[in-house]
Amino acid sequence: MKELHFKQLDEKMFHEKMDNGLEVYILPKKGFSKTFVTFTTKYGAIDRTFVPLGDSESVTVPDGIAHFLEHKMFEKEDGDVFQKFSGYGASANAFTSFTRTAYLFSSTDHLYENTETLLNFVQEPYFTQATVEKEKGIIGQEITMYDDQPDWRLYFGAIENMYKDHPVKIDIAGTIESIDKITAEHLYTCYETFYHPSNMLLFVVGAVNPEDMMKYIRENQSKKEFAEPQPIQREFPEEPLEVAKHENKLFMDVQKPKVYVGLKAKETSLQGEEMMKHELAIQLALELIFGRSSDFYVEAYEKGWIDESYAFDFTLEKGYGFALIGSDTSMPKELIDSIKKELKKVEEKWPFGQSDLDRVRKKKIGYFLRALNSVEFIANQFTRYAFNEMDLFDAVPVLEKMTVEDLQKAFKSIEGEEQQTVFSVLPKKEQTVS
Repeated sequence: MKELHFKQLDEKMFHEKMDNGLEVYILPKKGFSKTFVTFTTKYGAIDRTFVPLGDSESVTVPDGIAHFLEHKMFEKEDGDVFQKFSGYGASANAFTSFTRTAYLFSSTDHLYENTETLLNFVQEPYFTQATVEKEKGIIGQEITMYDDQPDWRLYFGAIENMYKDHPVKIDIAGTIESIDKITAEHLYTCYETFYHPSNMLLFVVGAVNPEDMMKYIRENQSKKEFAEPQPIQREFPEEPLEVAKHENKLFMDVQKPKVYVGLKAKETSLQGEEMMKHELAIQLALELIFGRSSDFYVEAYEKGWIDESYAFDFTLEKGYGFALIGSDTSMPKELIDSIKKELKKVEEKWPFGQSDLDRVRKKKIGYFLRALNSVEFIANQFTRYAFNEMDLFDAVPVLEKMTVEDLQKAFKSIEGEEQQTVFSVLPKKEQTVS
């Protein structure tokens, strides 16, 4: 077991790679009563075309299968796993994103029993065609529910506008038609390929003794047998730089229009510290341009183009990346025009200097340090960073070394009209007018 010291943050973390390839990280937090544990596989909704473990030819599985598999993992021959966690006073959950699937629990007691439950249920798959058919109805209802949520449709509508071929444009849950094609055999193929310990990470943070916990995990893993690890061969289509659609809209039962301006990223091949620096630089640039102390925000708020729903964000993973800026608004055209005008102005002449960078950097570091008081934030973000060969605790040093030129260079990867799209969710009453 190796100790990792982060003197600037006064944190000490412990790491060990198990014989089967599982990466385990333990971060004890003094003064905390709760412990949070995540068991995550580097497998998400975009991993639809790959070479199965032991094969040489690639296959394409139905959309939504990663999310479907996450649901099925909780159902076992001897009952529901949630009941086991509940019996030991733990709160358990799971989620599927574009790039990973995580299983997790939090508890203040029975830490080892809950950790054993987590490890065992994720590493003991049980699928039958009968239970798969039953789950299709449940997930079908979930898909229908999300189809009726305007904010969800706005988000995925903007992504679908941006991407022509990359599977990030496909809803994480798939469609009712796609999940209907899923079989138990599909689930086992995906499980055996992506749920190998060498493709997974266990993170423990909170009230924990690192030596005892690592020994417990080591013993649990030593009792299990797994196939020899192999590099996972994922396949993704070539994605053009230009957005798939420059504008699209959807009519729904909303009182006020909802708008997103999307910016498709050029640079999506970075990993490690380069990726962290690039991502943080774009986040800082967006804060300067669209943050609540920006000229844009002051004007947009005063003129009523935005309300409390206003937000902007930047997402970056290997293979795709995008920024979204938007709000509920009674004046969608004015908001869209103002966002595009602001982007054009920054493209033509970078208006920010050292004092501007210092201000937003200080804010970003403050947010990060406050977030380190949340065991949930640490566990989820650490895993996401690790899967991209980054270290969460390097964020502050990287931010401290950031220059104005770094922000300007990073912003260039999301500028340009060919990379811009607009997606709007409009009230149904406007459909007849248009």
